[in-house]
Amino acid sequence: MGTIVNLISVITPCYKPVPEQLRQAYDSLCAQTLPHGWDLEWVIQEDGDSRVAETLLPADSRIVFGTGRRGGVALTRNLALARSRGELVKNLDTDDVLTPGVLARDIEVLATDRQVQWTTSRVLDLLPDGSTVGFDSDPPSGRLEPGFVLEHWRAHNYRLPVHPTTICIRRPLVTALGGWMGVPGSDDTGLLIPASVISWGYFHREVGLLYRKWPGQETAGAAHNRPEEWNLRMGLIDERAVSLREIWPISAQ
Repeated sequence: MGTIVNLISVITPCYKPVPEQLRQAYDSLCAQTLPHGWDLEWVIQEDGDSRVAETLLPADSRIVFGTGRRGGVALTRNLALARSRGELVKNLDTDDVLTPGVLARDIEVLATDRQVQWTTSRVLDLLPDGSTVGFDSDPPSGRLEPGFVLEHWRAHNYRLPVHPTTICIRRPLVTALGGWMGVPGSDDTGLLIPASVISWGYFHREVGLLYRKWPGQETAGAAHNRPEEWNLRMGLIDERAVSLREIWPISAQ
């Protein structure tokens, strides 16, 4: 399966999706306007084989459904990556909502600045009552130099300056890094940080995602913040980033 230029692949891991949330994610994709000559595909990879997502969404030639054995969110994202064909890869979870214009902004930066390898966007938390909450520590809009994300993360008790679930990344980089890292609950951090130490990124100050806060999300569970496991996965992500920085030269340096 070859890569298709001018195609952005939005990949979504899926396990027991809430119907209303999945349809809102779909509606947010339909609301996107892409630059001239660009197309999108939405690759929905189920963690299992119930095929429930296919029953919840309308027929749309842009949607690619996949199933597989149960393996958790990181494995599921990577199977979606394997099914995808786009030169750019964008993450979207079933319970989140893209804001209008975000895909066009991602494409514009990555199509015009070849040094930038990934983009992220400002996020608002979407609360159960429909209200939104922002953050006060977003970086300025523009390029993020290699190492910035890692050093901020270390200095702020493993809190990132940008939200990893908003990443849009060039396909060669995400595949070279092995896709999403096989750690529980932090697989997106495990991709963003290694990417950020060996390449330039970009941050959009415009809101690109509504990040739904609700009791069913994985990061809301007590296990996600259990100290022993938390420290293990943060330590492994850190070690991976440092190792990559030492052995993978940055062309800009």
